[in-house]
Amino acid sequence: MSMRFTCNKDDMTSAIGNVSKAVPPKSNITALEGIKLELNGNKLTLTGYDMEIGITTEIECTSSDTGEIVLNSRLFSESTRRMASETIEYSIDENLNMTISGGNAEYQIPAMSAEEYPALPDIDMLDPIEISQPVMKSMINQTVYAVSTNDAKPIMTGELFDIENGEMNIVAIDGFRLAVRKEKISYTEKKKFIVPSKSLKEAAGLMQDDDEKKCSIYVNTKHVLFDINGYKIFTRLLEGEFHNYRSSIPAESDTNVLVKTGDMMQALERCALLLNDKNKSPVKCRFENNKIDIECHTAIGKLEDSINAEINGSELIIGFNNKYILEALRAADTDKVNIGMNGSKKAVKITPSQGDHFIFIVMPLQIRG
Repeated sequence: MSMRFTCNKDDMTSAIGNVSKAVPPKSNITALEGIKLELNGNKLTLTGYDMEIGITTEIECTSSDTGEIVLNSRLFSESTRRMASETIEYSIDENLNMTISGGNAEYQIPAMSAEEYPALPDIDMLDPIEISQPVMKSMINQTVYAVSTNDAKPIMTGELFDIENGEMNIVAIDGFRLAVRKEKISYTEKKKFIVPSKSLKEAAGLMQDDDEKKCSIYVNTKHVLFDINGYKIFTRLLEGEFHNYRSSIPAESDTNVLVKTGDMMQALERCALLLNDKNKSPVKCRFENNKIDIECHTAIGKLEDSINAEINGSELIIGFNNKYILEALRAADTDKVNIGMNGSKKAVKITPSQGDHFIFIVMPLQIRG
């Protein structure tokens, strides 16, 4: 098999950079350590796949040949990127030697047969769930912080997509906090599936901040496909029963606080200076007289701080894991947030000052002494 094709350098560099995110550094199947190229005349398809997530895209090229090969991801990327010319010619001979030439430079690198490269999952591209890319991106970015990093409970390393009655909820939970982000969508059927967080981060990274751009989602019983700007991201779904998140959301609160998000974040960031893996301590918050008094005391030092807030209901002293409450506030996209509490030992609810497009739950910590 021999084949020859010419591509625009920028198109090729961009495609390699994005599909290589799904190429594993090491695999039992050597072919998976490379990028698969599938040439069909003027269309070149590039694929990266690690058996968990696959990313594929198609670019235009000049050729009349067909064929498939696999190239080492790093060599392919670097040799293409370092070329000085705008167009690059690639040719493969019968012995699977790849020549990459542009301007006065010419690389020769070995290629591999594509015979051992596993096929991507077969997903029917029918019945799409469609949502604008900026909205989908924000839904992922505002919840993924609460995904568990503990592989002991694999189900919690993913996010639940809960779709019903034209509303999509994306939910993450790690046992100490919960993040829910909801949006109205045009899809009216009922669907529930759990997507690994790694795949969602890769998908979000390919989305653009353009309301006209759509993200189309196709799902079957085992896999989901995100179709974004000419890239298809395939990933297996996580199997199992996701936590009944609705039961963890308090309906009412005895203490309700309206505070500027930035003020609260800055106070907690000041606390962070005194906290690390060796010096862990709850941040103590006192809610009374339209003020939040914040105290943090570790072996490094002590901080006392105070910020203004509107407080209704019972006065309260409560302890927080600084990182958990800070990450929830960073995920909020409103100038002010409501913080609802029911005593010092029950779940704390953070919601927007207006509307209900996100709900963040954080479990408090016991304050000693």
